[in-house]
Amino acid sequence: MASPEKNPQETSSRLLQTLALSCRHLCASFKTSLLGRDYSNDLNSENGSTSSSESVHPAREADQLSMMRTLTHLLKCNIGTGLLGLPLAMKNAGLLVGPLSLLAIGILTVHCMVILLNCSHHLSQRLQKTFVSYGEAMMYSLESCPNTWLRTHSVWGRYTVNFLLIITQLGFCCVYFMFMADNLQQVMEEAHMTSNTCHPRTIPVLTPLLDIRLYMLSILPFLILLVFIQNLRALSFFSTLANITTLGSMALIFEYIMQGIPDPRNLPLVAGWKTFLLFFGTAIFTFEGISMVLPLKNQMKHPQQFSFVLYLGMSLVIILYICLGTLGYMKFGSDTQASITLNLPNCWLYQSVKLMYSFGIFFTYALQFYVPAEIIIPFAISQVSESWALFADLSIRTGLVCLTCISAILIPHLDLIISLVGSVSSSALALIIPPFLEIFTFYPEDMSCITITKDIMISIMGLLGCIFGTYQALYELNQPINHTIANSTGAYA
Repeated sequence: MASPEKNPQETSSRLLQTLALSCRHLCASFKTSLLGRDYSNDLNSENGSTSSSESVHPAREADQLSMMRTLTHLLKCNIGTGLLGLPLAMKNAGLLVGPLSLLAIGILTVHCMVILLNCSHHLSQRLQKTFVSYGEAMMYSLESCPNTWLRTHSVWGRYTVNFLLIITQLGFCCVYFMFMADNLQQVMEEAHMTSNTCHPRTIPVLTPLLDIRLYMLSILPFLILLVFIQNLRALSFFSTLANITTLGSMALIFEYIMQGIPDPRNLPLVAGWKTFLLFFGTAIFTFEGISMVLPLKNQMKHPQQFSFVLYLGMSLVIILYICLGTLGYMKFGSDTQASITLNLPNCWLYQSVKLMYSFGIFFTYALQFYVPAEIIIPFAISQVSESWALFADLSIRTGLVCLTCISAILIPHLDLIISLVGSVSSSALALIIPPFLEIFTFYPEDMSCITITKDIMISIMGLLGCIFGTYQALYELNQPINHTIANSTGAYA
């Protein structure tokens, strides 16, 4: 019996349906694997809910982070541009006061990270939630505090924390733009003066061939493409590359600064209180990782191991900070620049340090960008239809990267911006809010007076540093160019 002849139109229709289905699956795979977001969940979530607007959703099993990947991310989030400014920070504090103060700030910062973890864990168990973000933790803790006014306005706790997170992380990204453009300009425009023989550096007086803003604009498209990757597991590969290049550049920096250190007895042990305020802002800025603590724990395959990762990683970070800052200041003394790379010899070996560190900072940009993106974007795409979700996501990411580029173009001094961002928002997130969060969370459960006193003292210390550090940084920014040229990132006059 002969088979019936197929209708050509029916066959064509089936082929088109198969092709459309394949394209749909391909788009879904792209969204969830590379971009790491399930838009249908965001759009189906209740409009304006906390789960869609600010929390980092639990990772799928395939995307969860191992202990080593989590440690890699933690190190990369804390080892940024602020590290290179620590020798100048030591100069602003003094050879004795600087290392001791940096150790104290590091210990307090780690303690506040632990407070944040404990409060988030306690609130998630109390409310039977899988994950509680920084902003949600503040809101839920205020809901249970004795004060009626605070309970009524608890949602403003979440808004305040999220606003500070956005400002802090985008401030880091702005500084990264300035740092990469500065180093690229120096390497390119000093190429004709760079030799194979490494001698102590004398800063040349040159007229730049290209404006620094053009270097920033040349970096912009590559960073836009980088932030389109939203999956922390995918970013861990780039984070590993960044760590390798950063470790390589750190090894070369330490190799140079440990040779022929002058007699440190001529250096002041204690600096003036005005410059110490700049030290405080730089030191707080350098500990950049508190905003990534909860997202990293939430993305871990075994979250109960995060405490060990945190203590190990931050211990390594604090030791690195103290050693680099102290040795760098002892090596260069009063000639210490805003970034230690400006003090390195003008030879190809040490010019490569700028390129390697800039390469590491380039990929660190995506990690610091992750937090504000996870606060802003889910709320934005919940306001549009599913067909426009991807376009809205990528448009917001592009706009935020352009915003950090414009901010970097408008502000010329890297060291003062580091101090300003650290004083304003980093101190609030790292030292002021976590102690109050612990009081609000555990006060209904009979906290001891010693714990309450300790938390209040830490918050007062952070508040004083925030107020006076901000004032001093703004004062220095308003001074004429010649007043702060020694701390400028540029090697040009």
